[in-house]
Amino acid sequence: MEPLTGSQRSQLKGLTHDMKPMIQIGRAGATEGLVEALNKALLDHELVKVRFLEHKMEREEISRMMAEKTRSHLVDLIGNVAIFYRENPDPAKRKTILNV
Repeated sequence: MEPLTGSQRSQLKGLTHDMKPMIQIGRAGATEGLVEALNKALLDHELVKVRFLEHKMEREEISRMMAEKTRSHLVDLIGNVAIFYRENPDPAKRKTILNV
């Protein structure tokens, strides 16, 4: 997985500006079920926002771990919201075309 460039990160952040978080991290934290939900959301949408309702002090560590487990990019962590991106492996199903 190639790292994202600064312009690609900016492009992805712009695309998520009006998006609502699809997944929320609560008291249970980053459980295997939550990681699987993120994995499915990334497959369906490619670009996903996750809101931290709990574990706000560990949000950076949890976000990095979730990106690693889902083999996705942690695009940004703004306040209590993390943005994840993973390109769909099927070119016909890709929804986000990144600038090179």
